[in-house]
Amino acid sequence: MGFVSFVGRVLFASVFLLSAYQEFSEFGTDGGPAAKSLKPKFNLFVKQVSAGIGMAVPHIDIKSVIAFTMFLKAFGGLLFIISSSFGALVLLVYLAFITPVVYDFYNYEMESQQFVKLFTMFSQNLALFGALLFFLGMKNSIPRRHSKRRAAKTKTT
Repeated sequence: MGFVSFVGRVLFASVFLLSAYQEFSEFGTDGGPAAKSLKPKFNLFVKQVSAGIGMAVPHIDIKSVIAFTMFLKAFGGLLFIISSSFGALVLLVYLAFITPVVYDFYNYEMESQQFVKLFTMFSQNLALFGALLFFLGMKNSIPRRHSKRRAAKTKTT
């Protein structure tokens, strides 16, 4: 069962690791295609947040955002492979940060093709988020069972 679990973690983390590698190889001096596609959506998100809180959000360089997301995906993916709860938390932070910005279906009409495409991708990232929460829940429940068994064994001896 341990080997199957390891293979599952490797396959799951490969989504993040390969994405980080692709962004890294295309990064260049301007942030690459990821920065070009993220910049308008990120600016719109910052404008909406500024309007919502009533304060101006400081300027954030898009290259820094792309570099930070690459780091989160690579570091979290590597830690997740070795069954680290911290790696799962890093990937959760990445998904919580980037999903509503990149897949902004809420800015489109429900009947449009763009809405359907973005909502589908948003739902897939939400499923990844749920899988990471499930992993953390299972990871946290396993040590408790072992400690209960050990406590029961010590009482009988």
